[in-house]
Amino acid sequence: MSTILIVANQTLPSADLATEVTRRIASGVRQFHVVVPATPPPGSGFTWDEDAARTAAEERLAAFRQRLTDQGAMAEGEIGDRDPVAAARDAARGRDVTEVILSTLPVGASKWLRQDVPSRMRGALHVPVTVVEERAPARAG
Repeated sequence: MSTILIVANQTLPSADLATEVTRRIASGVRQFHVVVPATPPPGSGFTWDEDAARTAAEERLAAFRQRLTDQGAMAEGEIGDRDPVAAARDAARGRDVTEVILSTLPVGASKWLRQDVPSRMRGALHVPVTVVEERAPARAG
């Protein structure tokens, strides 16, 4: 079964991502795999509590998967490598991934956009990559 891979972290609760996923579900897509890269929290500098960051990511992932299930979709998920491209590549192994939805913070706040993650991901996975930039601050949860 073909799968859409969603790569997001802080933006998992965003309305912009929810809208994009709802469009896919309305078009008949039912299988998603969500990857949350284990990245340092904003403002953490060179030191950060990896366990706390991982716990927060797991909570966001669980809440997001539940929202997908509530919409009638099948959703698996995992916490991945801190590099979003490596995390996506790892998650895609053994799956028929037809598209990646990459959800980021807005330009200026997004490390992923500054690191050109969308282009790097397209080169690594060779499937369409849809970039969803958060426009409004995401609610925690």
